[in-house]
Amino acid sequence: MITKNQLKYYSSLLQKKNRNKEKKFLVEGLKNVEEGLNSSYKCEIIFATNKFIDENEDFIKRFKSKSDKIISLKQKELQKISDSQSPQGVAAVFIKPSKFQELKNSEEEIIVYLDEVADPGNLGTIIRNCDWFGIKKILLSSKCVEYTNPKVVRSSAGSVFHLDIYENIEVDELRKLKEQGYHLITADVEGENIYETKRDEKIIIAFSNEANGPSEELLKISDKIITIPKSGKAESLNVGSSSSVILSEFTK
Repeated sequence: MITKNQLKYYSSLLQKKNRNKEKKFLVEGLKNVEEGLNSSYKCEIIFATNKFIDENEDFIKRFKSKSDKIISLKQKELQKISDSQSPQGVAAVFIKPSKFQELKNSEEEIIVYLDEVADPGNLGTIIRNCDWFGIKKILLSSKCVEYTNPKVVRSSAGSVFHLDIYENIEVDELRKLKEQGYHLITADVEGENIYETKRDEKIIIAFSNEANGPSEELLKISDKIITIPKSGKAESLNVGSSSSVILSEFTK
């Protein structure tokens, strides 16, 4: 059973200010919850409807040790802590880690930097693409949507739990990485043809808000500006789609 105050508290995590204050975030759906439970993230509590518990006994048994509590909820109660219209019967609360602070002495060949990517669906897609292509580190500027936003977690299909994601990273931090030998490559609508670009050994690939493009500050410190050549009449590519093409090319 859950009290009204508990339900109110956990439903408050649907709001950014409360996620930031409590350093916790909600995760919905069997796939995403399972990915979180299999990761290094600490789970505070699991919520599940009686129907889900009856139909997923193996899941409950496997992950009982991963959480201090597993609480059964009515469907209407689960709806109150859910960001989706049709909750899948299970949700969990995870503690946001504080370990992703140190960027010094990075040995990753490719790091992805996101500049003001504000759409949760786009961020989730890019995180999922990075996971697919083996990228381990993602840097988010302060104007990016937070990666613990429920829509980001859901659209990432659990990939947020597989990567080191650093928030509030600005251009000064990129300069420090450049001092460590990284070359900064920024994607834009105009630039060097990606298929004719020679890849340096250690690179940061920057993707930006598709409406506004890269900031002037980012462009100034970029070593290369690249683009995906177009053959049709589309004005631009969605930043999530662009990331898949560019990451595919640079990781092949």
